[in-house]
Amino acid sequence: MSLLRQMINLSKTTRIGPFYIHSKFLSTKTDDPIHSHIDKLVKNNKIVVFMKGVPQAPRCGFSNAVVDILNIHKAKFDAHDVLKDENLRNGIKEYSNWPTIPQVFVNGEFIGGCDIMLQLHRSGELDKILLNNEPKKDTQEKPNV
Repeated sequence: MSLLRQMINLSKTTRIGPFYIHSKFLSTKTDDPIHSHIDKLVKNNKIVVFMKGVPQAPRCGFSNAVVDILNIHKAKFDAHDVLKDENLRNGIKEYSNWPTIPQVFVNGEFIGGCDIMLQLHRSGELDKILLNNEPKKDTQEKPNV
């Protein structure tokens, strides 16, 4: 079985517009401290990017592209430099079961890397994902007291 086929078999397929995104089932190694750390980051922040460098100074063209795409959409995100911590760099790859950096998570779900973000941006589907990420507005009127 090819590596690509194995990756697809281990994934959850989500349709976003004309695209099928293969989100990896997240690792279940909860006893590993780096896994727990990553899990908290991903679950406690709306948008998380694991990248090479920092948003103000990306150290990789792919990381730079992801930052640019999110900035175009005026999305606020939590970024983590995997070059500063080898455990984080290896841990995020294991956590998502995805071999490359950058990695983008929205609402706790692994979206993908630069190529998928670029496709979603070009198709307009990224707007929908990010709009679903916005906090819910309170639609009930407060009574006048």
